[in-house]
Amino acid sequence: MGDECVVVTGASGYIGSHIVANLLLKGKKVRATVRDSQDRERVQHLKEMKISDEGSLEIVEMDLFDGDSVDRAIDGATDVIHTAAVVIVRSRNPQEKIVDPSVVGTKNIISAIEKSGTVERFVHTSSTAAIRPENWEDGQILTTGTFANDATLEQNPYGLAKYSAEMIVRNWHKEKNGVKKPRMVTIHPCMVFGPPLSPRHLRGSLSIIMMLVNRELPLLLPMQISIVDVRDVAEAHVRALTMGENGGRYLTVAGEMMWSDISKILKRKYPKRRWPFRQLPYYFALIVCAFHPRVSVSWAKRHLKNKLYWDATPAERDMGMKWKSIDETLIDTIPNILNNNWQK
Repeated sequence: MGDECVVVTGASGYIGSHIVANLLLKGKKVRATVRDSQDRERVQHLKEMKISDEGSLEIVEMDLFDGDSVDRAIDGATDVIHTAAVVIVRSRNPQEKIVDPSVVGTKNIISAIEKSGTVERFVHTSSTAAIRPENWEDGQILTTGTFANDATLEQNPYGLAKYSAEMIVRNWHKEKNGVKKPRMVTIHPCMVFGPPLSPRHLRGSLSIIMMLVNRELPLLLPMQISIVDVRDVAEAHVRALTMGENGGRYLTVAGEMMWSDISKILKRKYPKRRWPFRQLPYYFALIVCAFHPRVSVSWAKRHLKNKLYWDATPAERDMGMKWKSIDETLIDTIPNILNNNWQK
């Protein structure tokens, strides 16, 4: 390793935590950034991670809105994996709560990389939301050649945040010339499942699983979900430091499954628990969505009846990625939740 140091921003988050664990098992020197180093939910699981020979872990506080703290966190690093972002889809103040943390935070990360003069490799965590346009056809297969450049603050603030942050990275990388230009890759996960390492990880993608664990709905929406294992997402980030095309854009998607079928798999594995598995008819689902505070009828019409697919073969070809089966991912998601009593 020598003097190489990998900074992982958002290290207390779901994806970030697994990236840190992956790097430490590979014997890497890791500097993990967190918002509050005194918050046990953010740091305890990081402190308990296994570290292989020659590896080390340094936990530092960083505020994405504070340029000085970002500069300090990245100073002297050779590699940066930027996962820190807000995973909120809807908000009464989407600009402040959803878009700004991604856009302002990414600008500060880029600025810190420029100032450091030592960063050789940069991997940026994006999302399928930065690829998916507002309008798509049933059965369509999207590739990384598509951009969510029609996302709006009113209709799709999360997509706008992810697309805008990615474009900041890409425009910077395209305009930067000279020998100091870092290698750059963006990674685009879909819904991420797999073992949570902290109760903080039960938000975001895993809220879909927690609704099943806690039996929050007696009937499930007829919704297809694209799934990838968080451990595979972490591996893709680490491989992207040295593999894949410079400037590459890689989807990480293992496959798709209906929400009700996800519940049936968990029911077979954990038969003593009660799981909702019956699916609500489409037109009744529209009525439910009309009265739900976090979804809309327009969203339901676009997502519940139609099915969308993703082409992740470039990650398989360029980085040698192989995806865990959806069944394995789903089953491995549950033990930490139940054993730690993180369910309601």
